[in-house]
Amino acid sequence: MAAQLPLRDVHLPAAPAWWPPAPGWWWVIAVVVALAVLVLVMYGRRRRQRQRWLALFDQQVMRAATDAPARLAAASELLRRAARRVDAQAVLLQGQDWLRFLDGRKGNDFSAGDGRLLLDGGFRASVDAGAADRACQLAQARFLELMAGRR
Repeated sequence: MAAQLPLRDVHLPAAPAWWPPAPGWWWVIAVVVALAVLVLVMYGRRRRQRQRWLALFDQQVMRAATDAPARLAAASELLRRAARRVDAQAVLLQGQDWLRFLDGRKGNDFSAGDGRLLLDGGFRASVDAGAADRACQLAQARFLELMAGRR
């Protein structure tokens, strides 16, 4: 009879360490970090651009702040300029068509609300200051939307 061999149980190797990760995980981490940096840069640029547009609107409207009709005329002019960014033919719109364009897809603040002052408020001898301020606030919000390219 052959000599008995001393047999032992099969031993599994130790589980791999969690650190350092495999090369594929380094790629995943690098892509996630790059995307996060890209999103932050784009957010910062958009925010700075919005602040510049807001400063432009405020500067142009406040420069014409001699009276409410002058502010309305300046706000209307800026809206016309911004409308060109969305639709080159929008500057040709008049009356109710212009107000419907300014309403956009959100409602009827211009065609049925305080925004109606933008049609002829700049040509009136006097305008209620509160109504002019509300119309200018609507115009400012729509100006920012138009400059961002949103219809």
